[in-house]
This record gives sequence, C-alpha cells and structure tokens, in this order.
Amino acid sequence: MKISMNWVSDFVDLKGVDLIDLIDKLTLTTAEVEGIEEHGKDIRGIVTAKVLKVEDIPKSKKLHKVELDAGDKGIQNCVCGAPNVREGMIIPFAMLGAQVGEITISPVKLCGVESRGMCCSAYELGISADHSGLMELPPDTPLGVDIKELLPIDDVVFEIDNKSLTNRPDLWCHYGFAREIAAITGRPLKKPGLADLSVYDSLPEVALSIENPDRCYRYVGLTIDHVTVKVSPVTMQIRLFYCGMRGINLLADLTNYVMLELGQPMHAFDRKKVGAISVKNFEKPFEFTTLDGVTRTIDPETLMICSDGQPVAIAGIMGGANSEISEETDSVLLESANFDGVTTRKSSARLGLRTEASARYEKMIDPELCDLASRRFVQLLSEIDPGIQITSRLTDLYVKKYPSVTLEITHSYIEKYIGEPIASEEVVHILTSLGFGVTEKASTYTVTVPSWRSTKDVTIKVDLIEEITRIHGYNNITPRSTLNPLVPVVQPPVHEAEYRAKLLLAETCGLHEVHSYIWNDNHFNKEAGIQAPGKVRIVNALSPEQSELRTSLIPTLLSVASSNRSLSSFGIFEIGRTVPQLDTDNLCVEKRMLGILLADRKQSEETLYLQLRDVLATLTAGLLNQNPGFTRKTFPEMNWTHPVNAAEITVGGKTVGYLSMLAPEIAANIDKKLHIVYAEIDFEALASMDRKPVKYQEISRFPSVDLDLNLLMDKRETYAKLAAEIDRFASPILSSYELIDLYEDESLGDKKCLTVRFHLSSLDHTLTSEEATAFSEGLLTALEPAGITLRR
Repeated sequence: MKISMNWVSDFVDLKGVDLIDLIDKLTLTTAEVEGIEEHGKDIRGIVTAKVLKVEDIPKSKKLHKVELDAGDKGIQNCVCGAPNVREGMIIPFAMLGAQVGEITISPVKLCGVESRGMCCSAYELGISADHSGLMELPPDTPLGVDIKELLPIDDVVFEIDNKSLTNRPDLWCHYGFAREIAAITGRPLKKPGLADLSVYDSLPEVALSIENPDRCYRYVGLTIDHVTVKVSPVTMQIRLFYCGMRGINLLADLTNYVMLELGQPMHAFDRKKVGAISVKNFEKPFEFTTLDGVTRTIDPETLMICSDGQPVAIAGIMGGANSEISEETDSVLLESANFDGVTTRKSSARLGLRTEASARYEKMIDPELCDLASRRFVQLLSEIDPGIQITSRLTDLYVKKYPSVTLEITHSYIEKYIGEPIASEEVVHILTSLGFGVTEKASTYTVTVPSWRSTKDVTIKVDLIEEITRIHGYNNITPRSTLNPLVPVVQPPVHEAEYRAKLLLAETCGLHEVHSYIWNDNHFNKEAGIQAPGKVRIVNALSPEQSELRTSLIPTLLSVASSNRSLSSFGIFEIGRTVPQLDTDNLCVEKRMLGILLADRKQSEETLYLQLRDVLATLTAGLLNQNPGFTRKTFPEMNWTHPVNAAEITVGGKTVGYLSMLAPEIAANIDKKLHIVYAEIDFEALASMDRKPVKYQEISRFPSVDLDLNLLMDKRETYAKLAAEIDRFASPILSSYELIDLYEDESLGDKKCLTVRFHLSSLDHTLTSEEATAFSEGLLTALEPAGITLRR
C-alpha cells in the first residue's frame, strides 16, 4: 500500500519535518516501509503556455509547428505530434533547459523545423498513465507560471509492506497513518471535513434490508441527484495515481479516494438501475458479470447485494456491470457497508478475485467508519459539484456491533515490561494521541480502546505496552539483561521419550527421520491399492487428494518409500499424529504413533523382517530396559499388512503395535523388486510405561564357558516360551544366554530347532567340565515337561 505525504499533510502539519527521516521512523514504530518514491524530483522548467497557432509540416503526416504564448517567458516555438493539439488550449510547456524525466530539453530539428521546447502530456509529467494526448489545463490558467505552483506534482510517497498491516485495519488508509505521524511528531491531528447529514433526517429512507446479519454488520445508504460534474479534479487524480489507482470518473474516483483516505470501501450504484437494496445469499449457484467484464459463478456461500431481489454486486468485493456508473449517470445510491472479514476472504479466494475493498474488509475494519465515510463523500462531492441534491436521509442498518474494550493497567506493570522508568504524563500523552481514552487514579490507568483498534488488534494489557513502547521509541530504551529467575523447563515424559527414541533410531540403528502431513495422500493410496479411509474430512482442503486425516502412519511411510525407490536400501521412521477415531462428542481423537520402515532390493524379506525385530528390541531396551514380545497375528482391517507374516508387538505384557511384511499385491503396485517391512507402535502407550531398573552384575575374574545346545520344540511355539522356561530354571553359574540360530526342515516334522548359546561363569572359581555337564543335564530335565528336548 502506498501513502502520499501530501495527503497526510491535510491532517498533520509537516512543515519543517524531514520527511525521509520521518518515514524511516515509521518502520521502527508502526509498519515496515518497503520503498520511497520522490515524485516531481525529475520535473523542472515546465510552465503554462497557450497555443496560438498550429501549422502542418509538409514533410510530415503527424507533426505540427506550434507557436505558444508563455506569458512573461515570451513567444515560444516547437514541433508537436500530439493528436489533440489545437489553437487556444492551455498546456504544460517544457522550455529549453527544462528537465522532463530523464530528458533535458534542447533545440532540435524535426523535418527541417527547429523545435525549442516540448508540449507535455500528463504521462510525461509523471502524474498519469494517459499519454494519448497533451494535458489540457483550465481556460483561466495564468500563463508563464511554473506547473508545480498549480499542480501538486512534488510529493513523497512511501510503500508499506502489507503483511505488517495484517492486524492493523486502521492503517489501511492515509488518516490512520496521519494519526500515527501525529503521535510520533507530537503534532495535533486535524479532523477531515464532514458534511452534516442530519439536516436531511426528514427525507424518506432508502429501502434497505439485511437478511444475514452475521455476514453484514452494517449497511448505510444515501441517494444523491443532480450530479453534473463527470471528471475528477486533477489534484484528486494525481493523488490516486501516486497511490496506484487510475482515474475513472468523478463518482468512482470519489469512492476510491475516500477508501484510501479513511479506509472504508464504498460503492456508487447508478440510481436509475437499482431499487430496494437487500443483502443476502442465494440458494443455488448462478452466473454474474462484475465491473471488470468477467462472468463469474456465484455459489450459495457468497454474500450478494441485490436490487429488488436481483444481484447487483458481490458484497465487499466488486460491483456488477448491470449497475455501473456511466457518463450519463446523474443520480446515485451510495453504499457504505461493513461485512464479515472471514466471509469476504473466503468468497474472494473462491472467486479468485481480490480487490482493494476485499483486502480491507478481510482485516476486520471498524463498522463506525460507514457513517463517517458517507459524510466525507458528500462533503467532497459538494465542494466539487455544488449543485448536487441529497434526496434521502442517511439510512443506517447497524445490526451487529463489536463489543467495546476497556483495560486496566498499572504504572508498575508498564515499567516492568519496558525495563526502565517512564513518566505517567508520557504514558497518558501517547495513548491519547493514538485515540485511546485514558483515566488515571492511584497509578492505575483505565484505558478505553477506540473502535478502530478493538476489532482484532488491542485486546489485552500487553497490547497497550506495545503501543506505549513503540511511540516512546525502542531506541530510547537502554538494552539490559532481564532479572527474571531462570527455571529449567521440565519436559513432559512423552517429549523426553520421543527425543531418546529419535536418537536411538537415528544414531544407533542408522535410520532417517521423515516428516509428513497429517492427511492421507489419496492419490498414492489409490495407485498402490491401499484402503485407508479417514474418519475426518477436511473442509476447504487445498486438494481433494488431501482431504482426509490419516488413521495410520504406514501408508504415509509407504508413499515416502515409493518416492525413494530408486535407492537400493534405506530405513525411515516418523513419530507423528494420526486420527483413528472420534470421541462421543464427535471430536478428533489424536494419537502419537511411531512408524518404522525398512526397504532393500538385495536382502530378502525374511532378513529385513528380523532386522526390524532387532531395531524394535534396541528401541525398547534403550527406552524401557525391556525386550519386546512378538505374537503372530493377522490384521485384515489393514489391507497393506501381510496375510501371514505379521505379528503383534507387546512390551511388558501390553500390546503396543504391530510388525509386518508388505502385502504382496501392494508391493507389486509400488515396486516388485523392492522388499519392504514396517512396524507401527502406539508411542504414547510406549512412553507411558515405567523403565525397568538396570541390574548390575559383577564380572567374574575366572574364565567363562560357552555352551551351545540345539533344542527341539513345537514349530508353532515361539522363542518367548523357550526363554520363559530357561528363566524359570535357576542356576548360579548361568550369566546369560542368546538365540544364535533357527533351523526348520521337513525332516524335523512338526518341530523346529533353535540353537541357544549359554554363557556360564563363577565368581569364585574356574568352572569344571563336570559343572557344565550338570548344568546342561539339569536344564534339559527342566525343559522336558514343556516339550523341549535336545536334538541328537
């Protein structure tokens, strides 16, 4: 957004103020200034002149020899090719030596005729985009006068980063910045000239109705007749142009002018084309042509302004072509309204139509501006066209008001936040200069927030601290360390567990952490054949393919694996959230889950499966000092799990997740040659478990004995059963044991062979062969009732 300092000076006396320095201060106190434009800096030596004679040049079809009267500058001659040059018109004329942009005027011959100057268009003066012809000045313009004495060409315009104004709807206008500058400079703020419309209270009302008060908070209407002036004053056109808007006609320019001045969007309907006004939504979509000539589809969620039930404008965004102001318009219905910002923003996004008006409405502008803007419009219009006639009273439907905001703050609280003393007089002066109402009693300030700051900006005490501090000047505060106590933050157990788990998986197991969104990738799931419908759909999702919240991490990790299938081997993990169900109040039940996936082109699925088992064992040992248990189980409700090679994971007797190879049909859709295994764990359940205390055992000074036994057991039984039986056998010389091999063969029938290595040692002597034999015989005797025997 661009702000003209000439315009600001209408409300604040800026004489003697360094404008560039003042604009720099705005960045520190108010909003980020992106750039500064100094208009008129490259324009000099241009005076008013009257065209006395226009003669054709025989050798040219377009050029003319022109003789001009430049007043006390004498008679001037030049060559001009403008199509509208004619005798008697008064124009800007660049004398010899004049500066016009990057051009310095010097004598030059054109088609054999010497030209000693240049006739100028508004475009060449830098005050308009119109270069179709010469700029014509009023017939009573004195001759020989510097053009800058007649037109406000010199101006300093600065551009504000719109992002820094998101929470400041009051700054989307010149008057808002004038208020800020008045507070910064300590100079008084002048009020804009306003028409007294109360004198028309006896006139008929405008027919208005609001059918949706939650979307239209206020609507002010006024009818005006006998509008005879069609073109805006040049000074108004220059200000609009410097601020990035083009001149259209007087009525349209005035609505734009008031919007840029006060921040209130307005719209002027041709009164002959509209009747009773209503604000409403339609039940069915329809086509509507806007002022830019584009036909758009209006959905039922878009708020419309209607005349006798027929749409004439998109509320808060753009008017319709069917009620447009034209050259023949001499009576208008003036609209000044306030619409819900969220509704306006969503409608603007759906239509792909963002305008100056919608940009302001979506910031929650002050509804109190509606009346003010109408009075300002009438004041300006009556000054330009004194013959206008007001034909209705100011009709005001104010159906929803923002609540007033009053805050109490103590002086000690202010000084605590600022970090140094500040006079109470300065506090009161700063707040009142910004429009706040302030009463002080016993070092406590009762602050009434003005309406233009209470729609979304100033709501709590620290907002007042910000107002006081920025105007006081951040550069006036001495930097110093705070004296607040430093208390270590105690992290929730689940956060600490998550951090330790990530370190174990990344550093110890060599896996890569990935981060993903909480929604399903429906496009990938469909291509891979994964059936993972979400329990919750996202309203207004960015894409239909990302409109469901995921119930499992595994489809997400499979999508990541598919994207990286050019690699020959990798392992990934993620601790993320899923939404597996809704509670009794239909609210999302979020669960923090851990997903782990291993993929390899060379190793077999069985090898990967066992590797993943070891990863899980490392994880649970590191987190809980416990080993996981695995029980074969299928999960038909998750079609990405293997129909046979899947297992339930338990820790401490509690089920925490599952482990599986990838279902063959899913694997074929992703990559037939890429072997994939994965596990998914309820991480919150895992993190909530108590860590088993670490038991320390003295290391023997004497040699140990390793004993390998090949044990036969039912192939349907798990190693966990064998381990439980071994643990039940208490032997003082057994220090540890481990499974080192598994052998299955048809020759074993319904048995399988597990090779277990036992580490035997004593703390006080070297073991004998007799002790080792006694251990093995005693163990085999203890295992026999469980159906576990020695393979011979």
